[in-house]
Amino acid sequence: MTFDVKKRPLIADTLKTIAGLLVTFNFFACVSIPKGAVAVKPFDQERYLGTWYEIARFDFTFERGLSHVTANYSIKSPGVIRVDNKGYQDAKSRWKESLGKARFVSGSDEGRLKVSFFGPFYAGYNVIALDKQYRYALIAGDNLSYLWILSREKTIPETVKNEYLAKAKALGYDIDKLIWTKQD
Repeated sequence: MTFDVKKRPLIADTLKTIAGLLVTFNFFACVSIPKGAVAVKPFDQERYLGTWYEIARFDFTFERGLSHVTANYSIKSPGVIRVDNKGYQDAKSRWKESLGKARFVSGSDEGRLKVSFFGPFYAGYNVIALDKQYRYALIAGDNLSYLWILSREKTIPETVKNEYLAKAKALGYDIDKLIWTKQD
């Protein structure tokens, strides 16, 4: 059997491309948690399901200009949670909805999930504070660029708000950058 020397660079380039794609896919499929943050454990998936109102968030492209933002979590299939985010685009006078899926990073007893709205690309969704009644939650993304405060109601008590802000600040979040979501 002979090997065509002219094809060797093509094969090497193809293997490099495939390896690069695998590394890129692995990078986007992996999620993390900010340094010092700890996900809630034990975590009860069933109690967390349902509708949450966004109280505050860091500004980012996908939610820019939205008010009345909600997130609804339901079971999509075993091991997969359906994520239905909705908000009102004030500038366009219309509702915007994004459907995604979430999976647990370790086990369903820990509030560390990875969420995808775009195929194989996942982002961290880390529940780092949650009251015992599952009414208020503090969510960290992969890094200090993503933070949410959620509530089962359109408001949050000042004591809980201050507790969550102090926790976020201690982790290194610039809480002055939070956008307080209009829910009225």
